[in-house]
Amino acid sequence: MTVRPQVRTYVLYYPVDWVFRFYVAARRRPSLRGECGIFWVQFWALKRDKYGWIWRTHEIKLLNTSSGDTVKIGEISYKLKTPKNPELVPVKHISDSLPQTVAQHLRWIMQKDLLGQDVFLIGPPGPLRRSIAMQYLELTKREVEYVALSRDTTETDLKQRREIRSGTAFYIDQCAVRAATQGRVLVLEGLEKAERNVLPVLNNLLENREMQLEDGRFLMSAERYDKLLQDHTKEELDAWKIVRVSEDFRVIALGLPVPKYKGNPLDPPLRSRFQARDIYYLPFKDQLELLYTAGPNIAAERVSQLLSLATTLCSQESSSLGLPDFPVDNLIPALHVLNSFPMLSSQQLVQRLYPYNSILGKEGRTAVEGVLSRFELLDGRRQPAPSAISNVSKTSDLEGHADVTLRIAEKDVTFQVPAGTKEPRPPNSSPTFISTPSHAQLLAEMMQSHMAKDICVIGAKGCGKSVIAKEFAEMLGYSIEPVMLYQDMTARDLLQQRYTLPNGDTAWRPSPLVTAAIEGKLLLLDGIHRVNLGTLAVLSRLLHDRELDLYDGTRLLRWDRYQTLKEQLQFTDEQLKERSIFPIHPSFRVLALAEPPIVGAGSSSGGSKGQQQWLGPELLTMFLYHNVSPLAKAEEMGLIQGLTHNVPTEAAEQLLHLTHTLRKTNDPTAQSLASSLSTRQLLRICRRLSQYPEESIAHAVNKACLSRFLPSLARASLEKSLANCSIQDTLDPSEHTRDLSCAIKDGVLTIGKVSAPVYTPNEKMKVPDVLFYDNPQHMMVMEDMLKDFLLGEHLLLVGNQGVGKNKIVDRFLHLLNRPREYLQLHRDTTVQTLTLQPSVRDGIIMYEDSPLVKAVKMGHILVIDEADKAPTNVTCILKTLVESGEMILADGRRIISDPREAKRRPNTIVMHPDFRMLVLANRPGFPFLGNDFFGALGDIFSCHAVDNPKPQAELAMLKQYGPDVPDSTLQKLVAAFGELRSMADQGTITYPYSTREVVNIVKHLQKFPEEGLANVVRNVFDFDSYNKDMREVLIEALHKHGIPIGAKPTSVNLAKELPLPEVKMTGYWTINHGVNARRKLLCPTETHTIDIKGPVFLRVQSYPCNRQESRALSFSEEKAHWQIPMNEVNIICDVTTKDDTLLVATCNPVSLFSMKERGDTIRCMELYDVFPRTISGVWQPFVTVAPLGSPLEGQVVLHEEQSNTVLHLDMETGAVRRLLLSPESDPPSARASNWWSSKEQQGGHKMCRDFAHKNWLLFYKENGNQLEVLDVLEGRVHSISLPINLKSVHLVAEDRWLLLESNTNKKFLLTKPMHMAAEDSGVCQLHSISEDPVSSGHGVGSVEASVPQMLSCEQLPNENLSAALDQKIVSPNRVLADTGSYAQIIVGFPDLVSPNEVYGFKRRVDLSEMKSGDSGANTFFRGSLRSASAKRENCVSLLSANQVVRALPPNKVPLKEVYPKDITPPMTAAYLEVTDLSSKKVKYIPVPRSMSVSPYTSWLSKVSESDVLIAALGTGGVVTVDMGGYVRLWETGLDTLQRSLMEWRNMIGSEDGRPVQITIQRDSGLDVSGPKHGKIDANNAPHVGGNQWAGGTGGRDTAGLGGKGGPYRLDAGHKVYQISQAEKDAVPEEVRKAAREMGEKAFKERLKEIDMSEYDASTYERFSSAVRRQVQSLRIILDSLQAKGKERQWLKNQALGELDDAKIIDGLTGEKAIYKRRGELDPELGSPQQKPKRLRVLADVSGSMYRFNGVDGRLERSMEAVCMVMEALENYEHKFKYDIMGHSGDGYDIELVRADKVPKNNKERLKVLKTMHAHAQFCMSGDYTLEGTDVSIKELAREEADEHFVVVLSDANLERYGIRPERFAQVLTSDPQVNAFAIFIGSLGDQAERLQKTLPAGRSFVAMDTKQIPQILQQIFTSTMLSSA
Repeated sequence: MTVRPQVRTYVLYYPVDWVFRFYVAARRRPSLRGECGIFWVQFWALKRDKYGWIWRTHEIKLLNTSSGDTVKIGEISYKLKTPKNPELVPVKHISDSLPQTVAQHLRWIMQKDLLGQDVFLIGPPGPLRRSIAMQYLELTKREVEYVALSRDTTETDLKQRREIRSGTAFYIDQCAVRAATQGRVLVLEGLEKAERNVLPVLNNLLENREMQLEDGRFLMSAERYDKLLQDHTKEELDAWKIVRVSEDFRVIALGLPVPKYKGNPLDPPLRSRFQARDIYYLPFKDQLELLYTAGPNIAAERVSQLLSLATTLCSQESSSLGLPDFPVDNLIPALHVLNSFPMLSSQQLVQRLYPYNSILGKEGRTAVEGVLSRFELLDGRRQPAPSAISNVSKTSDLEGHADVTLRIAEKDVTFQVPAGTKEPRPPNSSPTFISTPSHAQLLAEMMQSHMAKDICVIGAKGCGKSVIAKEFAEMLGYSIEPVMLYQDMTARDLLQQRYTLPNGDTAWRPSPLVTAAIEGKLLLLDGIHRVNLGTLAVLSRLLHDRELDLYDGTRLLRWDRYQTLKEQLQFTDEQLKERSIFPIHPSFRVLALAEPPIVGAGSSSGGSKGQQQWLGPELLTMFLYHNVSPLAKAEEMGLIQGLTHNVPTEAAEQLLHLTHTLRKTNDPTAQSLASSLSTRQLLRICRRLSQYPEESIAHAVNKACLSRFLPSLARASLEKSLANCSIQDTLDPSEHTRDLSCAIKDGVLTIGKVSAPVYTPNEKMKVPDVLFYDNPQHMMVMEDMLKDFLLGEHLLLVGNQGVGKNKIVDRFLHLLNRPREYLQLHRDTTVQTLTLQPSVRDGIIMYEDSPLVKAVKMGHILVIDEADKAPTNVTCILKTLVESGEMILADGRRIISDPREAKRRPNTIVMHPDFRMLVLANRPGFPFLGNDFFGALGDIFSCHAVDNPKPQAELAMLKQYGPDVPDSTLQKLVAAFGELRSMADQGTITYPYSTREVVNIVKHLQKFPEEGLANVVRNVFDFDSYNKDMREVLIEALHKHGIPIGAKPTSVNLAKELPLPEVKMTGYWTINHGVNARRKLLCPTETHTIDIKGPVFLRVQSYPCNRQESRALSFSEEKAHWQIPMNEVNIICDVTTKDDTLLVATCNPVSLFSMKERGDTIRCMELYDVFPRTISGVWQPFVTVAPLGSPLEGQVVLHEEQSNTVLHLDMETGAVRRLLLSPESDPPSARASNWWSSKEQQGGHKMCRDFAHKNWLLFYKENGNQLEVLDVLEGRVHSISLPINLKSVHLVAEDRWLLLESNTNKKFLLTKPMHMAAEDSGVCQLHSISEDPVSSGHGVGSVEASVPQMLSCEQLPNENLSAALDQKIVSPNRVLADTGSYAQIIVGFPDLVSPNEVYGFKRRVDLSEMKSGDSGANTFFRGSLRSASAKRENCVSLLSANQVVRALPPNKVPLKEVYPKDITPPMTAAYLEVTDLSSKKVKYIPVPRSMSVSPYTSWLSKVSESDVLIAALGTGGVVTVDMGGYVRLWETGLDTLQRSLMEWRNMIGSEDGRPVQITIQRDSGLDVSGPKHGKIDANNAPHVGGNQWAGGTGGRDTAGLGGKGGPYRLDAGHKVYQISQAEKDAVPEEVRKAAREMGEKAFKERLKEIDMSEYDASTYERFSSAVRRQVQSLRIILDSLQAKGKERQWLKNQALGELDDAKIIDGLTGEKAIYKRRGELDPELGSPQQKPKRLRVLADVSGSMYRFNGVDGRLERSMEAVCMVMEALENYEHKFKYDIMGHSGDGYDIELVRADKVPKNNKERLKVLKTMHAHAQFCMSGDYTLEGTDVSIKELAREEADEHFVVVLSDANLERYGIRPERFAQVLTSDPQVNAFAIFIGSLGDQAERLQKTLPAGRSFVAMDTKQIPQILQQIFTSTMLSSA
């Protein structure tokens, strides 16, 4: 048979320096009828080599001869066989023009094929390798079995899978077995994706062509089988189940080279079985030709530039820079776009192919832009972008296409794109889509790309990706098929799932993705960044070639290939359908949505939080990329106003201003805040503002960012941004006080100001009902929730544990009467369990609806609890449900929100309009360590932070739980827990104690009131009892609020009482009213108004008052104590009280402190502007304070004695007025000279303040003869002139004053009319008083006139008077105290005229005669200095308690009587001598000595003779303030002490040491026969039960214990001997001693080991112990983070473990690997190594640190901070690489700790601290803070690390060195990769605060108190480094 070739020409591309001639003989299609023809392509290549020109030819010939067809490539020929299943042969893969390179690859494959070897095509990502394999198979007419391997592929997918057919499980051969037996070629794509243990299954099949199958068959290679056939029949072999492997079976594997790309490296045994061929991108010229044909309208130069760019970015050099490969294969679609739009800029095109701005860091971007400019492609600025889509219409002549008109640079361009089946909709006609210029442009650009390829849209969450996608689809008439991707999605979930038919057969259900492909929808892949690359790989063939092979053998082909196949084989659609071949609809397109990749997290450097760059080289080849650029401010404003019509404009503008400032900063904290203010969240805020315009924006922003639970730094940053944008929280005070009540009236529920109709449910029993006590705070949360609920939002409640989230939600639903479905999530929740619960019934799989589905169907409220416990990849499926109202369930049903849509589709569930979700989660971060539900999904919910109730609300609530628990107990609990919570917020303790714990304590106390509080709180705190540091913190906090945990009922330390001497009548006082004119003197009075200067307003500062209850461990007279915040040189000079306010005045400088007895703040007014400091301390001001009464409460008169200055102060407003009493008193400057000239001259001015509460005061001058009475209210002064010179004045009543004459001490009584009017002037009368002794036998002895130290201005109550004098008596009286007696009572004085009897308790020694000052607390200074008498008498009378209390120095106290012989008295500041006139006892209470004392000792001694000042408290008892400013409250009255002791003992609880008996009440069934004593057992053996013996236990009728019916209890002494509590607590001394010695010995050994002296050890201990707590809490956090990082993951496809729901059908069919179990997940291969975080501490060791260390200890604190870093990070070197540098005047690189040589033990650490100290002592002055910071940031940025931190400690006074804070701010934020923080050690005045204002928030701290330095450092650690560890 002869052949006449027809000639047909082909174009072939010529590579670089080849010259071609070729002939092409005609190719006639070899039809199935066996005609023959020749097809050959010959390459004549003239190639130059070193010998000159040589010829090479490669030709591909197809020879059709009668003996069979042959394919020849070059000189190699291959004989074709007729395929059995021709539909499995690839079609339309060979292009009309074969590049030479491809021909060579094909020739090589043919060689290997002829050798019978399997091949591995390796090369960069892209479709080229697959296409070459398919071209070869098409050429050689081979059937193909194609498998895309993914991480979910198991051996059943390769070998055999069981399916059930009519109740029996059959094995169905899978691809590998099919290929082997039928002689097909197995194409395995993506070997690097498969898990490591899967592919070895094929090893033997590859090597020996043998394989044992599950169904018992054995595959055997063709040669062996044929050998056996010679000896045995085929029947025998079949009986032995031996199957022949066809000799035509081959494997072509396609894979990526793994070290360069991500994936699993090849298993060596597997690798050795393949022959490899590197298939790199086509050579430059080949590519160029291809591109020229793709874009004929484009200038050739431009094409070659693009290709040059691509080639450069695929080079070795670029990948060493960490740049991902450029997707070369996408150049062709890109040129299609460019061909239609030649005016498009190349740079924009490159951005779509290779979005380098999103994926690369700064260096990468510069590198790429360098290449772009090199090839002149940086033309983005010049070229116009398409501005908008102007029209879309169906194409008339072409099915499934639409004509789109774009507006570009003022002209319209029309082109065709694929379109959906529905009618296209003109742009901008949707009511829900507000077009903005940037979105219009984006849509136009998407249209261009849509023409050529699938698109991926990248944008931050909540920026409108889904909306844009929807608009895009509607414009083109597409139906959307949304597929929400989640992290552990498997390839099966993407393509096909198994299910059972009603008869129990197993079958495969195509996924939405497959149906979308067949029906030609727009497939929306939402969240492509979440899904694993290995899973996504199964789609690459669909995206590149539009082909797909499914698990059940179905094949989907590209539309044109399907048509060709149909024509070639002459099949109908039905026939192809029977063979499971389907076409993919030509309009099918994929639109992927993704969040931006992590910038700079390239393939080489690890992602910032262990997240990886999802946008790698493989994904780049799949799509064209578009970025949703963030909206401009104006656009966003338009959008908001378009969607929420009546939103207040001003509010919206402020909101946008804030958001855009946050988005612009490159600070990571600001960025994360901005991400929670996405456009979606802003719209939600505005919707709410349009409904409730009066709400504050600050509140809304705080809610959206959940600022309550942000780390402290981020919170500071947010507050600062709010302040900068002048968004103030405008909470009117009425907000807190307004009545929040909830009421249901006429079917309407009202909470606060919001109302909603009550629901009428169909399932009543699902409405929750819960015990709930209303409290204002929870009501506010509920009101807030109701507002959002009415706006149709789904709610998210975030809070710590036990704050009542569940209660609030249940109460909320109960009030609304809504039925609830409840879902509790946990670590193992999967997407399946969220939606459906599969179960098997009668061999058929049934799905139970989960609560979620039920709620959707019925319109119930779904409450999802513990949402943060489930992995975020699971919970993110809620997003589609909330956002689009769509969700696909595992059984193929789909939830749809639009009922119209549902009618068109089968198998849907319509979402009920009433369905809502309420999600509860714990706050993110430590100690819950849940998943960050808020971070992942926060912006689709309306968030509410739930906090513990405020103290008042909590107290009210606890009262309802424990109505019988005493208030004082509840208050203590609330205060203590409040403190613990604030500590948890600051990070001092880790566990956030909540209301739940307090409620439990109160419930217990309510039920068992006799149990002590101290015991019951242990129910909560015993969890912490083994953690020493934690225990100390807790006990300290509980003790501070007076909860006596750990105290014993016996530890009562009250002072010893000594008897008073007998009361004796000592004499009479007679007031002389005689007629004798000399005795009765009239005193003239004159009145004038006062002059007022001022007011001046001074600052009233508030300090926190750290009030400690004193009765924590033992009970004593001291109630509470705290320290006044004053500096060390200051001197306390006056204390006074009014009601429950304490006022303390100091005089160096003069200032006034005011505080409440139980308050938590101390207010302070500094008056040094009013009293200038004269020459240091020579003028010693001395002030007295008088608090005024109603109506001038809160105001004070302050009097300075030497200058006689009278000031009127208002402690509320800070107003200071000067009152000039006498007009003639000249300004002090004239007399200034003699202030210090004559010592102790004419005595000071004094003020009497006994009646200050009546608003009048009396002033006089020592040795003067004038009284001035100031009436503050009227502003007048009455001057009374006296005929005597005064020594002192005592106001014994308002109208009677006792005066002492100065030299004789003679007493006078001045009486004045009550109301002094001007006209009665001159009626003050002066009466002299004569003192007569009681007449004694020895004539009349004259009495030395006593000088009263204190004289009460009220009288003793009658019963007290009677008790004191031991006789029933009713009379006016006064209590007087002087140095000679404990107390004197003057009966009848001052009202009765008859002689007044004086009764006294006389001392043995007069106090004034005791030598003073040899045993004061500060004897050291004071010994000789007490010259003048002290100015304060320190003596007060407590009339209601019948006591006189005075403060005495220790040397005037009979210590020998107070303390036993062998006890040394403690060091004290003073003793309080309490003289009790009722019990006739005196006791001495020691006052502890002050912590610090002013150095001005001589001045101190003038104030008071002991180291304390004392004043009576309005509430009973006294207050003392010692010279160091330590305030102590004392309870002295006997009755009150008794009461307090009872309360205290009740709080401890009655552990009376009695054994606890266990009694079981047996109802013994025997009746009580009648009580009797019972027999008495002579041996007294113990009897239990039995009704006969007396003295038994647990019986009946006889006398005994714990039985029933006996006549009386009789204890015959049988008891289980039990150690009493006290004895148990007392561990024997020798045991304790042994333990101590053991500890000491170990300590010494350890020191010896590291060669450290004990002195050094104690020095180190000083620093170490100061930061022990911080170190401890940091290490706890580090440990738990480490544990979290090691949390085990589910390993799937296991042979044992828990049943995997997804594999339940595989279980039915009898597969083994259907279990999952928890295991350590190996890090993903190819994922970068976790690098340690890099930290540098830059400590200030400059001279000023050393110089000011004495003032505020700054150097030591910095040393502590450094010590903390070294200790906390010990043993975490693999996670934190740290070094410590110092900076000082000597330079900024003083090495303290090197990163590679961190100190290992205390000795080395101490050495570092010593170096710091020594350097600071000896260095030059100067400041290098700025340079040091700069250099450190630059150095660190160069190092490879997971994250970089620099912490700078400095006391730099930046202004002094002329450094502008802005410059420092610039340096701190100079590199976004390095988080830099500065801690400034507080300096002068408000400089520190000013600094902080200019520095970036959350990056700079000012430690005013150096104690804060370690705390701040800890804060930085926890809120940044550890939040992401």
